Amino acid sequence: MLRFGTGGWRAIIGDEFTRDNIESLAQTIANYINNQADTVKPAGFVIGYDRRFLSQRAAVWMSEIIAANGLNVYLINEVAPTPLIMYTIDSYGLTYGLAVTASHNSSDYNGVKFFVDGGKDAPQEITDQIETEWNRLMPDEIKRVEYEAAKSLGKIQIIDPFNNYIDNILGSIELEKIKERRLKVLIDPMHGVSRTCLAAVLVSARCQVDVINDRHDPLFGGRLPSPSANTLNKLKDMVVERGYDLGIATDGDADRLGIIDELGNFIHPNDILVLLYYYLLEYKQIKGSVVRNIATTHLLDRIAADYGQACYEVPVGFKHISSAMEEYQAIIGGESSGGLTINGRIRGKDGIFAAALMTELISVTGKNLSGLLEEIHNRYGQLWSEERDYSFSERRKKELYRILFEEKKLPAYLESVKHISYLDGVKVYFQNDGWIIARFSGTEPVLRIFAEMESKEEAIQVVEQMETFLELNQVKAAI
Repeated sequence: MLRFGTGGWRAIIGDEFTRDNIESLAQTIANYINNQADTVKPAGFVIGYDRRFLSQRAAVWMSEIIAANGLNVYLINEVAPTPLIMYTIDSYGLTYGLAVTASHNSSDYNGVKFFVDGGKDAPQEITDQIETEWNRLMPDEIKRVEYEAAKSLGKIQIIDPFNNYIDNILGSIELEKIKERRLKVLIDPMHGVSRTCLAAVLVSARCQVDVINDRHDPLFGGRLPSPSANTLNKLKDMVVERGYDLGIATDGDADRLGIIDELGNFIHPNDILVLLYYYLLEYKQIKGSVVRNIATTHLLDRIAADYGQACYEVPVGFKHISSAMEEYQAIIGGESSGGLTINGRIRGKDGIFAAALMTELISVTGKNLSGLLEEIHNRYGQLWSEERDYSFSERRKKELYRILFEEKKLPAYLESVKHISYLDGVKVYFQNDGWIIARFSGTEPVLRIFAEMESKEEAIQVVEQMETFLELNQVKAAI
């Protein structure tokens, strides 16, 4: 069965990611749009794609199907970051669009993200409906129009929204402050799509910019295209060796951000969120709440409480963060995997704007990242996290599901338990403000365990208690 996860549809190329499935998904999306009887038929549909194998071809195939169903297709003229695609949907005054991308998944994956409401991740009720109809669709129901014919008829139009997107970002940051600082920045696009947009923004801000890992490589240099402490070793080394103020990395489709400080330290996405929220409250004097997912740092809660604000917890999946930000008019929302957005921007993750805002933060505060983090930790304390992933067979997954979510069994923790939540996975909240969560990923076939405690040793300990209880060491050894 073909399924949507928390970040759209992702599948292994040649297994489920095939032309037949791509075209049937396009037809199902077109059917969904045309069946919205209570809305005016949309003027058009935006399609963009990343640098993965088959992305451009898949974008063309989907354009042919969607155009054949009476929708005008606006196909972005070259590889595009996902946030640029989301911005374009909104700036063109449209309701729907999609990105052909598997984001940060390994190179053997590709996929599709579907956007609604002017560039917002499609909520689960919509993806559930599409998923059901997709699996029912028969091959003879698919309508097609040849690509060149559709272009000549104006049903498929090639567009270039690059300048508008860049200008929009430049108009949303304190450009003159950044120009005064003349930051030296090293960019690592991880062989993804961010280089052109990110370099254009930073050069316009008079930063001295160098780039690594920029060539087109569908294998992503043999790395997972996800900015983490383990994948950014070259960036870390070069920042220190050549005296950069900042190292910036983005994932494959540039909606997630990784940061290396001036000392070569990897700044965890939790700390990026903490830095930006604190900056907005303390330095920019913008008051408002924050939204985080259930696996993201509770240090945000402490900062929010200190400023008389609220921190709202939602399930994993950026669509939940976007919805909560709208509901509570939060000024920032994000997740521990590196995605975030600011109120007034696109309603999805934007690693390029987030990177620009980090350069503004350094320029306006006059402090480097390590110094600003020290300021925050002196004021609110420091929390330590531990994260681990486990792969397994489908049979083993069912066993783990039964233990955790049907029988609801958990380790006998030494720490006092405050309460337990099954909002998304199972999360145990301890009396000492620490917590641990176990949940199945919505984008990869893994079980993820996250913990946050007052010390690194405590965080590792509670993760290993869960690991031992579920016999996950044996599972890891067998993979």
